[in-house]
Amino acid sequence: MTDPNAAPELFTWEFATDPYPAYAWLREHAPVHRTTLPSGVEAWLVTRYADARQALADQRLSKNPAHHDEPAHARGRTGIPGERKAELMTHLLNIDPPDHTRLRRLVSKAFTPRRVAAFAPRVQELTDRLIGDFAARGSADLIHEFAFPLPIYAICDMLGVPREDQDDFRDWAGMMIRHGGGPRGGVARSVKKMRGYLAELIHRKRDDLGDDLISGLIRASDHGEHLTENEAAAMAFILLFAGFETTVNLIGNGVYALLRHPGERERLQASLAAGERGLLETGVEELLRYDGPVELATWRFATEPLTVGGERIAAGDPVLVVLAAADRDPERFAGPDTLDLARRDNQHLGYGHGIHYCLGAPLARLEGQTALATLLTRLPDLRLAVDPADLRWRGGLIMRGLRTLPVEFTPYAK
Repeated sequence: MTDPNAAPELFTWEFATDPYPAYAWLREHAPVHRTTLPSGVEAWLVTRYADARQALADQRLSKNPAHHDEPAHARGRTGIPGERKAELMTHLLNIDPPDHTRLRRLVSKAFTPRRVAAFAPRVQELTDRLIGDFAARGSADLIHEFAFPLPIYAICDMLGVPREDQDDFRDWAGMMIRHGGGPRGGVARSVKKMRGYLAELIHRKRDDLGDDLISGLIRASDHGEHLTENEAAAMAFILLFAGFETTVNLIGNGVYALLRHPGERERLQASLAAGERGLLETGVEELLRYDGPVELATWRFATEPLTVGGERIAAGDPVLVVLAAADRDPERFAGPDTLDLARRDNQHLGYGHGIHYCLGAPLARLEGQTALATLLTRLPDLRLAVDPADLRWRGGLIMRGLRTLPVEFTPYAK
Protein backbone atom coordinates (compact mmCIF):
# COMPACT_ATOMS: atom_id res chain seq x y z
CA MET A 1 0.00 0.00 0.00
CA THR A 2 1.34 3.43 -0.95
CA ASP A 3 2.19 5.73 1.95
CA PRO A 4 0.11 8.90 1.45
CA ASN A 5 2.75 10.88 3.36
CA ALA A 6 5.59 9.77 1.09
CA ALA A 7 6.90 12.25 -1.47
CA PRO A 8 5.71 11.37 -4.99
CA GLU A 9 8.14 10.19 -7.63
CA LEU A 10 8.74 12.96 -10.16
CA PHE A 11 9.64 12.91 -13.86
CA THR A 12 8.52 9.33 -14.60
CA TRP A 13 6.31 8.43 -17.56
CA GLU A 14 3.39 8.02 -15.16
CA PHE A 15 4.09 11.49 -13.77
CA ALA A 16 4.23 12.96 -17.30
CA THR A 17 0.76 11.56 -18.06
CA ASP A 18 -0.80 13.32 -15.06
CA PRO A 19 1.55 15.40 -12.91
CA TYR A 20 -1.22 17.23 -11.05
CA PRO A 21 -1.63 14.85 -8.05
CA ALA A 22 2.13 15.06 -7.43
CA TYR A 23 2.03 18.85 -7.67
CA ALA A 24 -0.89 18.94 -5.22
CA TRP A 25 1.23 16.92 -2.75
CA LEU A 26 4.18 19.29 -3.19
CA ARG A 27 2.01 22.40 -2.74
CA GLU A 28 0.76 20.99 0.57
CA HIS A 29 3.88 19.33 1.99
CA ALA A 30 6.95 20.81 0.24
CA PRO A 31 5.92 23.94 -1.68
CA VAL A 32 9.54 24.91 -2.41
CA HIS A 33 11.21 21.57 -3.01
CA ARG A 34 14.82 20.74 -3.84
CA THR A 35 15.12 17.84 -6.25
CA THR A 36 17.51 16.20 -8.69
CA LEU A 37 16.28 16.54 -12.28
CA PRO A 38 16.64 13.76 -14.88
CA SER A 39 19.67 15.64 -16.29
CA GLY A 40 21.45 15.37 -12.93
CA VAL A 41 21.09 19.09 -12.19
CA GLU A 42 19.81 19.92 -8.69
CA ALA A 43 17.13 22.62 -8.63
CA TRP A 44 14.36 24.11 -6.51
CA LEU A 45 10.73 23.62 -7.61
CA VAL A 46 8.31 26.41 -6.62
CA THR A 47 4.70 25.15 -6.66
CA ARG A 48 2.36 27.58 -4.84
CA TYR A 49 0.78 30.46 -6.74
CA ALA A 50 1.85 33.28 -4.39
CA ASP A 51 5.45 32.00 -4.24
CA ALA A 52 5.51 31.44 -8.01
CA ARG A 53 4.30 34.94 -8.77
CA GLN A 54 6.90 36.38 -6.39
CA ALA A 55 9.70 34.31 -7.90
CA LEU A 56 8.79 35.19 -11.50
CA ALA A 57 9.13 38.91 -10.69
CA ASP A 58 12.13 38.70 -8.32
CA GLN A 59 15.15 40.24 -10.05
CA ARG A 60 17.48 38.40 -7.64
CA LEU A 61 16.54 35.34 -9.70
CA SER A 62 18.52 35.91 -12.87
CA LYS A 63 17.74 34.47 -16.28
CA ASN A 64 21.43 34.42 -17.19
CA PRO A 65 22.94 30.90 -16.97
CA ALA A 66 26.29 32.49 -16.10
CA HIS A 67 24.94 32.79 -12.55
CA HIS A 68 24.52 29.00 -12.22
CA ASP A 69 26.95 27.65 -9.63
CA GLU A 70 27.15 24.40 -11.57
CA PRO A 71 29.39 21.37 -11.11
CA ALA A 72 31.26 20.20 -14.20
CA HIS A 73 28.79 17.39 -14.97
CA ALA A 74 25.88 19.85 -15.18
CA ARG A 75 27.39 22.35 -17.59
CA GLY A 76 25.26 23.07 -20.63
CA ARG A 77 22.22 21.23 -19.25
CA THR A 78 20.12 24.24 -18.35
CA GLY A 79 19.22 25.85 -21.68
CA ILE A 80 18.13 25.09 -25.21
CA PRO A 81 20.31 22.25 -26.62
CA GLY A 82 22.96 23.69 -28.89
CA GLU A 83 22.20 27.23 -27.80
CA ARG A 84 25.62 28.15 -26.43
CA LYS A 85 27.59 26.69 -29.30
CA ALA A 86 25.37 28.40 -31.85
CA GLU A 87 25.89 31.91 -30.38
CA LEU A 88 22.23 32.22 -29.44
CA MET A 89 22.68 33.47 -25.91
CA THR A 90 21.61 37.09 -26.41
CA HIS A 91 17.84 36.81 -26.31
CA LEU A 92 15.02 37.76 -23.96
CA LEU A 93 14.76 34.35 -22.24
CA ASN A 94 18.18 34.46 -20.63
CA ILE A 95 19.32 38.04 -20.04
CA ASP A 96 18.57 40.55 -17.30
CA PRO A 97 18.17 44.31 -17.11
CA PRO A 98 19.54 46.59 -18.39
CA ASP A 99 20.24 44.49 -21.52
CA HIS A 100 16.81 42.85 -21.27
CA THR A 101 15.12 46.25 -20.99
CA ARG A 102 16.91 47.55 -24.11
CA LEU A 103 16.27 44.44 -26.21
CA ARG A 104 12.62 44.06 -25.18
CA ARG A 105 11.96 47.71 -25.97
CA LEU A 106 13.52 47.32 -29.41
CA VAL A 107 11.72 44.05 -30.17
CA SER A 108 8.40 45.48 -28.94
CA LYS A 109 8.68 48.17 -31.60
CA ALA A 110 8.60 45.43 -34.26
CA PHE A 111 6.38 42.77 -32.62
CA THR A 112 3.36 44.96 -31.95
CA PRO A 113 -0.27 44.01 -31.11
CA ARG A 114 -1.25 45.84 -34.28
CA ARG A 115 1.02 43.58 -36.37
CA VAL A 116 -0.50 40.50 -34.71
CA ALA A 117 -4.07 41.72 -35.27
CA ALA A 118 -3.34 42.39 -38.94
CA PHE A 119 -2.08 38.80 -39.23
CA ALA A 120 -5.45 37.27 -38.22
CA PRO A 121 -6.68 36.60 -41.81
CA ARG A 122 -3.46 34.67 -42.59
CA VAL A 123 -3.85 32.53 -39.46
CA GLN A 124 -7.43 31.76 -40.48
CA GLU A 125 -6.30 30.91 -44.02
CA LEU A 126 -3.64 28.51 -42.72
CA THR A 127 -6.12 26.93 -40.30
CA ASP A 128 -8.69 26.33 -43.03
CA ARG A 129 -6.07 24.90 -45.40
CA LEU A 130 -4.68 22.43 -42.86
CA ILE A 131 -8.16 21.20 -41.85
CA GLY A 132 -9.07 20.94 -45.52
CA ASP A 133 -6.13 18.61 -46.09
CA PHE A 134 -7.67 15.91 -43.87
CA ALA A 135 -11.38 16.82 -43.67
CA ALA A 136 -12.47 14.34 -46.36
CA ARG A 137 -10.63 11.47 -44.66
CA GLY A 138 -12.63 11.37 -41.45
CA SER A 139 -9.56 10.92 -39.27
CA ALA A 140 -6.36 12.74 -38.44
CA ASP A 141 -3.51 13.08 -35.99
CA LEU A 142 -4.23 16.59 -34.78
CA ILE A 143 -0.69 17.11 -33.48
CA HIS A 144 1.28 16.28 -36.65
CA GLU A 145 -1.32 17.41 -39.19
CA PHE A 146 -2.66 20.53 -37.49
CA ALA A 147 -1.32 21.76 -34.14
CA PHE A 148 2.33 21.43 -35.22
CA PRO A 149 2.35 22.92 -38.75
CA LEU A 150 -0.04 25.81 -37.98
CA PRO A 151 2.27 27.86 -35.71
CA ILE A 152 5.37 26.94 -37.73
CA TYR A 153 3.94 28.27 -40.98
CA ALA A 154 2.38 31.24 -39.18
CA ILE A 155 5.57 32.42 -37.49
CA CYS A 156 7.58 31.79 -40.68
CA ASP A 157 5.16 34.01 -42.59
CA MET A 158 5.30 36.66 -39.90
CA LEU A 159 9.11 36.61 -39.77
CA GLY A 160 9.34 36.84 -43.57
CA VAL A 161 10.79 33.38 -44.30
CA PRO A 162 10.14 32.70 -48.02
CA ARG A 163 7.46 30.04 -48.63
CA GLU A 164 9.91 27.80 -50.47
CA ASP A 165 12.10 27.58 -47.35
CA GLN A 166 9.34 26.95 -44.80
CA ASP A 167 9.36 23.16 -45.07
CA ASP A 168 13.01 23.23 -43.97
CA PHE A 169 11.88 25.11 -40.88
CA ARG A 170 9.20 22.52 -40.31
CA ASP A 171 11.82 19.75 -40.42
CA TRP A 172 14.20 21.58 -38.06
CA ALA A 173 11.38 22.38 -35.66
CA GLY A 174 10.23 18.75 -35.76
CA MET A 175 13.67 17.64 -34.65
CA MET A 176 13.75 20.23 -31.86
CA ILE A 177 10.33 19.24 -30.50
CA ARG A 178 11.27 15.56 -30.16
CA HIS A 179 13.36 16.23 -27.05
CA GLY A 180 15.83 13.44 -27.61
CA GLY A 181 13.55 11.19 -29.64
CA GLY A 182 15.61 11.71 -32.78
CA PRO A 183 19.21 10.93 -33.68
CA ARG A 184 21.90 11.85 -31.16
CA GLY A 185 22.85 15.51 -31.47
CA GLY A 186 19.95 16.18 -33.83
CA VAL A 187 18.45 18.95 -31.72
CA ALA A 188 21.72 20.89 -31.54
CA ARG A 189 22.26 20.45 -35.31
CA SER A 190 18.75 21.73 -36.02
CA VAL A 191 19.28 24.73 -33.76
CA LYS A 192 22.56 25.51 -35.55
CA LYS A 193 20.97 25.20 -39.02
CA MET A 194 18.04 27.40 -38.05
CA ARG A 195 20.32 30.00 -36.49
CA GLY A 196 22.60 30.02 -39.55
CA TYR A 197 19.64 30.39 -41.90
CA LEU A 198 18.18 33.29 -39.90
CA ALA A 199 21.54 35.11 -39.80
CA GLU A 200 21.83 34.81 -43.59
CA LEU A 201 18.21 35.91 -44.11
CA ILE A 202 18.72 38.99 -41.92
CA HIS A 203 21.85 39.88 -43.84
CA ARG A 204 19.94 39.63 -47.15
CA LYS A 205 16.96 41.62 -45.89
CA ARG A 206 19.07 44.60 -44.83
CA ASP A 207 19.22 45.59 -48.50
CA ASP A 208 15.55 44.85 -49.24
CA LEU A 209 13.35 45.59 -46.22
CA GLY A 210 9.69 44.54 -46.36
CA ASP A 211 6.80 44.67 -43.91
CA ASP A 212 7.64 41.36 -42.20
CA LEU A 213 8.81 40.96 -38.60
CA ILE A 214 12.50 40.46 -39.42
CA SER A 215 12.46 43.71 -41.40
CA GLY A 216 10.78 45.29 -38.38
CA LEU A 217 13.55 43.99 -36.11
CA ILE A 218 16.18 45.47 -38.44
CA ARG A 219 14.36 48.83 -38.55
CA ALA A 220 13.70 49.00 -34.80
CA SER A 221 15.71 51.71 -33.10
CA ASP A 222 15.66 53.50 -29.78
CA HIS A 223 17.65 56.71 -29.25
CA GLY A 224 19.80 55.74 -32.22
CA GLU A 225 20.35 52.17 -30.99
CA HIS A 226 19.61 49.24 -33.29
CA LEU A 227 19.71 45.49 -32.84
CA THR A 228 22.96 44.02 -34.09
CA GLU A 229 22.65 41.27 -36.73
CA ASN A 230 23.55 38.72 -34.06
CA GLU A 231 20.90 40.09 -31.68
CA ALA A 232 18.30 40.17 -34.45
CA ALA A 233 19.07 36.56 -35.41
CA ALA A 234 18.89 35.44 -31.77
CA MET A 235 15.59 37.30 -31.31
CA ALA A 236 14.08 35.85 -34.49
CA PHE A 237 15.16 32.39 -33.34
CA ILE A 238 13.67 32.71 -29.87
CA LEU A 239 10.40 34.14 -31.21
CA LEU A 240 10.17 31.02 -33.35
CA PHE A 241 11.45 28.56 -30.75
CA ALA A 242 9.41 29.95 -27.85
CA GLY A 243 6.41 30.61 -30.05
CA PHE A 244 5.83 27.44 -31.99
CA GLU A 245 6.01 24.70 -29.36
CA THR A 246 3.89 26.58 -26.85
CA THR A 247 1.17 26.98 -29.49
CA VAL A 248 1.43 23.32 -30.56
CA ASN A 249 0.75 22.34 -26.96
CA LEU A 250 -1.92 25.00 -26.39
CA ILE A 251 -3.91 23.58 -29.32
CA GLY A 252 -3.17 19.92 -28.56
CA ASN A 253 -3.77 20.09 -24.81
CA GLY A 254 -6.77 22.34 -25.36
CA VAL A 255 -8.51 20.03 -27.83
CA TYR A 256 -7.76 17.03 -25.61
CA ALA A 257 -9.23 18.76 -22.55
CA LEU A 258 -12.38 19.66 -24.48
CA LEU A 259 -12.78 16.09 -25.74
CA ARG A 260 -12.49 14.86 -22.13
CA HIS A 261 -15.09 17.42 -20.98
CA PRO A 262 -17.98 17.08 -23.46
CA GLY A 263 -20.26 19.41 -21.50
CA GLU A 264 -17.81 22.29 -21.74
CA ARG A 265 -17.06 21.49 -25.39
CA GLU A 266 -20.81 21.55 -26.28
CA ARG A 267 -21.20 24.81 -24.35
CA LEU A 268 -18.43 26.37 -26.44
CA GLN A 269 -19.85 25.03 -29.69
CA ALA A 270 -23.26 26.51 -28.87
CA SER A 271 -21.64 29.87 -28.12
CA LEU A 272 -19.73 29.81 -31.41
CA ALA A 273 -22.88 28.83 -33.34
CA ALA A 274 -24.61 31.89 -31.84
CA GLY A 275 -21.82 34.10 -33.18
CA GLU A 276 -20.43 34.91 -29.74
CA ARG A 277 -16.72 35.26 -28.90
CA GLY A 278 -16.76 35.80 -25.15
CA LEU A 279 -16.70 32.12 -24.13
CA LEU A 280 -13.97 31.39 -26.69
CA GLU A 281 -11.78 34.12 -25.21
CA THR A 282 -12.27 33.13 -21.57
CA GLY A 283 -12.12 29.47 -22.63
CA VAL A 284 -8.64 29.71 -24.12
CA GLU A 285 -7.42 31.39 -20.91
CA GLU A 286 -8.99 28.58 -18.87
CA LEU A 287 -7.35 25.92 -21.05
CA LEU A 288 -4.01 27.68 -20.48
CA ARG A 289 -4.63 27.50 -16.73
CA TYR A 290 -6.08 23.99 -16.60
CA ASP A 291 -3.45 22.11 -18.63
CA GLY A 292 -1.20 24.70 -20.19
CA PRO A 293 1.60 24.25 -22.73
CA VAL A 294 4.42 25.34 -20.41
CA GLU A 295 4.71 23.14 -17.33
CA LEU A 296 7.75 24.83 -15.77
CA ALA A 297 8.95 28.35 -16.43
CA THR A 298 12.39 28.62 -17.98
CA TRP A 299 15.48 28.56 -15.78
CA ARG A 300 16.29 31.12 -13.12
CA PHE A 301 19.45 31.33 -10.99
CA ALA A 302 19.84 32.98 -7.58
CA THR A 303 22.34 35.83 -7.73
CA GLU A 304 22.43 36.05 -3.92
CA PRO A 305 20.99 34.09 -0.99
CA LEU A 306 17.22 34.60 -0.74
CA THR A 307 14.11 33.06 0.81
CA VAL A 308 11.17 31.76 -1.21
CA GLY A 309 8.22 30.16 0.52
CA GLY A 310 10.18 29.85 3.74
CA GLU A 311 13.10 27.99 2.12
CA ARG A 312 16.58 29.49 2.01
CA ILE A 313 18.03 29.34 -1.50
CA ALA A 314 21.78 29.71 -1.94
CA ALA A 315 23.45 31.95 -4.49
CA GLY A 316 23.97 30.06 -7.74
CA ASP A 317 21.10 27.61 -7.18
CA PRO A 318 18.72 26.98 -10.12
CA VAL A 319 15.03 27.73 -9.46
CA LEU A 320 12.19 26.36 -11.59
CA VAL A 321 8.73 27.86 -11.12
CA VAL A 322 6.13 25.14 -11.72
CA LEU A 323 3.42 27.01 -13.60
CA ALA A 324 1.26 23.87 -13.84
CA ALA A 325 1.22 23.57 -10.04
CA ALA A 326 0.70 27.27 -9.34
CA ASP A 327 -2.22 27.46 -11.76
CA ARG A 328 -4.08 24.76 -9.82
CA ASP A 329 -3.45 26.24 -6.38
CA PRO A 330 -6.75 26.14 -4.42
CA GLU A 331 -5.54 29.17 -2.43
CA ARG A 332 -5.84 31.20 -5.65
CA PHE A 333 -8.41 29.44 -7.87
CA ALA A 334 -11.82 28.16 -6.79
CA GLY A 335 -12.30 24.55 -7.91
CA PRO A 336 -8.82 24.48 -9.51
CA ASP A 337 -9.18 20.92 -10.88
CA THR A 338 -12.45 21.80 -12.63
CA LEU A 339 -12.45 23.01 -16.25
CA ASP A 340 -14.73 26.06 -16.41
CA LEU A 341 -14.52 27.86 -19.75
CA ALA A 342 -16.43 30.84 -18.36
CA ARG A 343 -13.99 31.38 -15.45
CA ARG A 344 -13.52 35.13 -15.03
CA ASP A 345 -11.12 35.49 -12.12
CA ASN A 346 -8.28 33.83 -14.01
CA GLN A 347 -4.92 35.53 -13.59
CA HIS A 348 -3.08 32.36 -14.56
CA LEU A 349 0.68 32.31 -14.96
CA GLY A 350 0.69 30.45 -18.27
CA TYR A 351 2.50 33.33 -19.99
CA GLY A 352 4.66 34.18 -17.01
CA HIS A 353 4.65 37.33 -14.92
CA GLY A 354 6.83 40.41 -14.52
CA ILE A 355 9.40 41.70 -17.00
CA HIS A 356 9.66 38.30 -18.70
CA TYR A 357 5.92 38.06 -19.44
CA CYS A 358 5.63 36.35 -22.82
CA LEU A 359 6.00 38.86 -25.65
CA GLY A 360 4.24 36.45 -28.04
CA ALA A 361 1.10 36.00 -25.92
CA PRO A 362 -1.17 37.95 -28.33
CA LEU A 363 -0.07 35.75 -31.27
CA ALA A 364 -0.53 32.53 -29.26
CA ARG A 365 -4.01 33.65 -28.19
CA LEU A 366 -4.92 34.48 -31.79
CA GLU A 367 -3.71 31.08 -33.04
CA GLY A 368 -5.34 29.19 -30.16
CA GLN A 369 -8.70 30.90 -30.55
CA THR A 370 -8.69 30.53 -34.35
CA ALA A 371 -7.66 26.86 -34.25
CA LEU A 372 -10.20 25.80 -31.61
CA ALA A 373 -13.11 27.79 -33.05
CA THR A 374 -12.51 26.48 -36.58
CA LEU A 375 -12.03 22.85 -35.51
CA LEU A 376 -15.18 22.80 -33.37
CA THR A 377 -17.23 24.50 -36.08
CA ARG A 378 -16.04 22.51 -39.10
CA LEU A 379 -15.68 19.15 -37.31
CA PRO A 380 -18.58 19.30 -34.83
CA ASP A 381 -18.52 15.57 -33.93
CA LEU A 382 -14.75 15.45 -33.33
CA ARG A 383 -13.87 12.57 -31.01
CA LEU A 384 -10.83 10.67 -29.74
CA ALA A 385 -9.87 7.70 -31.90
CA VAL A 386 -7.95 5.91 -29.12
CA ASP A 387 -8.33 5.18 -25.44
CA PRO A 388 -6.90 8.12 -23.43
CA ALA A 389 -4.65 5.62 -21.62
CA ASP A 390 -2.89 4.93 -24.94
CA LEU A 391 -1.83 8.55 -25.45
CA ARG A 392 1.76 9.48 -24.66
CA TRP A 393 3.14 12.80 -23.49
CA ARG A 394 6.45 14.11 -24.73
CA GLY A 395 9.40 13.96 -22.40
CA GLY A 396 11.15 17.18 -21.50
CA LEU A 397 11.31 19.48 -18.54
CA ILE A 398 9.75 22.77 -19.60
CA MET A 399 6.95 21.97 -22.04
CA ARG A 400 3.86 19.78 -21.61
CA GLY A 401 2.34 18.31 -24.76
CA LEU A 402 1.03 15.16 -26.42
CA ARG A 403 3.11 13.18 -28.90
CA THR A 404 0.02 12.39 -30.97
CA LEU A 405 -3.72 13.11 -30.83
CA PRO A 406 -5.61 10.68 -33.11
CA VAL A 407 -9.19 11.81 -33.77
CA GLU A 408 -12.19 10.78 -35.87
CA PHE A 409 -15.10 12.78 -37.27
CA THR A 410 -17.68 12.70 -40.03
CA PRO A 411 -15.75 13.31 -43.26
CA TYR A 412 -16.76 16.05 -45.64
CA ALA A 413 -15.43 17.45 -48.90
CA LYS A 414 -13.46 20.69 -48.91
